[in-house]
Amino acid sequence: MDKQLYNVGKIINTHGIKGEVKVHRITDFDERFQPGQLLYWVNDKEDPKPLIIRSHRVHKGFDLISFEEHDSINDVERYKNGKLMVSEEAQETLDDHEFYFHEIIGCTVYLESGEELGKVKEILTPGANDVWVVKQKGKSNLLIPYIEPVVKKVDPAEQTIIIDPIEGLLD
Repeated sequence: MDKQLYNVGKIINTHGIKGEVKVHRITDFDERFQPGQLLYWVNDKEDPKPLIIRSHRVHKGFDLISFEEHDSINDVERYKNGKLMVSEEAQETLDDHEFYFHEIIGCTVYLESGEELGKVKEILTPGANDVWVVKQKGKSNLLIPYIEPVVKKVDPAEQTIIIDPIEGLLD
């Protein structure tokens, strides 16, 4: 398979005996897990496997999903710790100032003065806004809230982000 795939979740365990899996979601798009949606299961050892969602529900903050033609725990046991991904064609068009995680992770963060702070290594989604984790050279990670007063410019094509830190952010 040569098409580009994008991560929308990780299967962290099975749930019950009827073929459900417990998923840690990393997408804002609820429709990714709706019945009929095509996802690809990916791990490091095998080719991506297409799966079609049969059912979806939320339980204790996790998405519980079952797949067509996977009716028991025995059918889904091997999927544990694999990623669920969507194809590039399945990606939604985003509004201005909205970005996919893969567009932000790896970008270099600069101050408006031009000083380089580091690269975005992950994105946290704790609540009202995302928080970008920036790996700095020789320093602890910097946490940047993705809010308008702080993030001034994002250029995924150039892999650059320019910020104007609020007081205390760099301390």
